Amino acid sequence: MSIRPILIHPDPRLKTVADAVPDISDALQKIAEDMLETMYDAPGIGLAAPQIGVLSRLIVMDCAKDEGARPQPYAMFNPEVVWASDDKNIHEEGCLSIPETYAEVTRPAEVIVRWTDPSGDPKEDRFSGLWATCVQHEIDHLDGKLFIDYLKPLKRQFITRKMVKLKRARSRS
Repeated sequence: MSIRPILIHPDPRLKTVADAVPDISDALQKIAEDMLETMYDAPGIGLAAPQIGVLSRLIVMDCAKDEGARPQPYAMFNPEVVWASDDKNIHEEGCLSIPETYAEVTRPAEVIVRWTDPSGDPKEDRFSGLWATCVQHEIDHLDGKLFIDYLKPLKRQFITRKMVKLKRARSRS
């Protein structure tokens, strides 16, 4: 496994709709393992393939954050929300592609997601709380959508300018 560089907004790959995964190759399984390692190293609770420049419908996540909690990693190929609750939840979201920036986003409080696991088996599960927020956030990445797209234009522009400055500063060092 290896840690992959994470793209920083603005990058056109982050706004591109990812391609469906027709079958899960050994190479894609390796990417999923690398993504989990990259996510844990960052540290984060979710990562989508486009964030490492891979335009495939693949996400990883693990929202087991409590002290001493056993990791609960998920690797999901072609995930899709098949049901969303009418009840909403507001979570302060952040993103590994938009470092040190957080904003409250309203999303469905519960979702049912269908996906294919790394073994090629179909899965379906219900997520609530932080897990529901995370899986929706990561699926948005597969559709070329960032959490800042839920914000008002002025705030979104401010964050984008901040990220441009950050990228410039990182490229100089």
